[in-house]
Amino acid sequence: MPSPFLTDMAWRGLIQQVTDQPALDAHLAAANPAARKAYVGFDPTADSLTIGNLVGIMALARFQRAGHSPVALMGGGTGMIGDPSGKTAERQLNSEEVVRENVKSIRKIFDRFLDFAPGKTQAVMPDNIDWLAKLGYLELLRDVGKHFSVNMMIQKDSVKSRLEGRDHGISYTEFSYMILQAYDFAHLHRTHGVTLQMGGSDQYGNIVVGMDLIKKMNATGGTGVPPVSATSGTGVPPVSSSDAPPAFGLVWPLVTKADGGKFGKTESGAIWLSPHRTSPFAYYQFWLNAADADAVRFLKIYTHLSQDEIAALESSIATEPAKREAQRALAHHATELLHGPTERQRAQDAAAALFSGELNKLDLATLDEALASAPSTNHDKQSLTAEGGGGGAGMPLVDLLAQTTLAKSKSEARTLLTQGSISVNGHKAAPDARVSLATLLHGKLIALRRGGKTWHITRWS
Repeated sequence: MPSPFLTDMAWRGLIQQVTDQPALDAHLAAANPAARKAYVGFDPTADSLTIGNLVGIMALARFQRAGHSPVALMGGGTGMIGDPSGKTAERQLNSEEVVRENVKSIRKIFDRFLDFAPGKTQAVMPDNIDWLAKLGYLELLRDVGKHFSVNMMIQKDSVKSRLEGRDHGISYTEFSYMILQAYDFAHLHRTHGVTLQMGGSDQYGNIVVGMDLIKKMNATGGTGVPPVSATSGTGVPPVSSSDAPPAFGLVWPLVTKADGGKFGKTESGAIWLSPHRTSPFAYYQFWLNAADADAVRFLKIYTHLSQDEIAALESSIATEPAKREAQRALAHHATELLHGPTERQRAQDAAAALFSGELNKLDLATLDEALASAPSTNHDKQSLTAEGGGGGAGMPLVDLLAQTTLAKSKSEARTLLTQGSISVNGHKAAPDARVSLATLLHGKLIALRRGGKTWHITRWS
C-alpha cells in the first residue's frame, strides 16, 4: 500500500525531490507499532516566522495527520550562525539572548498546527542549542569535520553562489553551517529515531550531506576515528551500519506567484505568522486578494481541504470567477488554522464591512485593525461643533477632504463630491455634505473613501 502522506504531498504539488521515493514510500507505509518521525528545521532569526516557513509547518501537520510523529526543530544553535542558502550577503549575527527570546516567541505558532499531547503521533520540539552548545571545537573537527570534503562543500549551491558573487564571498562561519545542519540530522537520527528530513528545495544539498554523515558515522562507530568509549566523543551512542535505521530526504518547490511577483510580500512588508507582526485581518486580506491563477495552488499548500473540496472551488473559478469563492475559502481556512475561529470571524466581518461600507457594525478594535494600513490625519473635535456657513453644524466635507490624501485642494474635493466619488463611513456623500460629532464612529474617527478602495482615516480628539 502506498504511503498516505506521500500520496497527499504529491497531489498538493509538494514533492520536488525525494532521495529514494520507493524506499521512503515503503518505510512510511509499513505496518509498525512505532510511528515514523520526520523533522523540519526552523532558524529563529526573528521573533516570528513567515508564510514561507508555513509550508514546513503544514508538512509536519500533514505528517502527523497521516499517523506519524513530527519533529519541529528549533535552531537555537544554528540560528546564531545563519543559513547562507538563498542569501547574497552575510547575515547579521544575533546574540544568544536574542535567539533564545525568538525561540520562545516562535514556539507559540506551532500550537495551532501540531498536537503535542502524549501519544503515538505526539509532536516534539527540540532545540539544537541543547547539543550544539556542548559540542567542543576539537570534537567537531575530529568526530564530524573528518567526514566533510572541502571540494564537496564548495560545490553546493549555497556556497558556490556566494563564492562566485562580486561582494564579500562567504565567511568560515556560514561556510560551516552545512556541517551543523548535517550533524543535527545525525543527532536526531540516533537519539530520536528520526528517519526523514524535509525542507524547501534550497535545502536539498544540505539534507543529502546529512544523510551522508549518518552513513559515515555509522560505519566508524559514530566518530571519524575508532570510538574511545561506549559513546563517541559527540555524546551520541555508536550504531553499527547494519542496525541503523534508514535516512531519507524530501524537499518541496519554493512557493512563487503565478505572475512572477515575490510571494509572501505586500506593500507594507512580509506576511508574518504572529499577530503582533501581521494582524489577523491583514493575514485574511492577503489570502483574500490571491489571484485566480494562484488560488487553487495556495488552497492545496496552505489548507487541509480535500481533493473534492478544492476541485469544486477550482470549478467555481472557471464558471463564476467574480464570486471569488476559492479566495474566500482560502482566506477562511488559512486564517482559522493560524488564528482560530474567533479572530477569523472578526477578520471576515471587517472585510465584509469594508466591502459593503457598513463600518458602524464593527467594534473599535476591529475597525482600527481593518483600517490600520490606510493613511490618517489627526483633527480637533472643536471644529465639528462650530456653526458652519449657512447655519449648519459641523464642518463642510469639502474643507475636510482638502486636509486629507484624497484631494489636493478644495477645487478637487468639490469635483469628487459632484461626481459622487466620496463616501463617509461607507455611505455616499452629497456635494454639500457636512461632518459633525454625530458622524464620528465610536466618537473617535471618520472613515473617508474615494472610489472603491482608496481610504483615508480622520482621527478626532
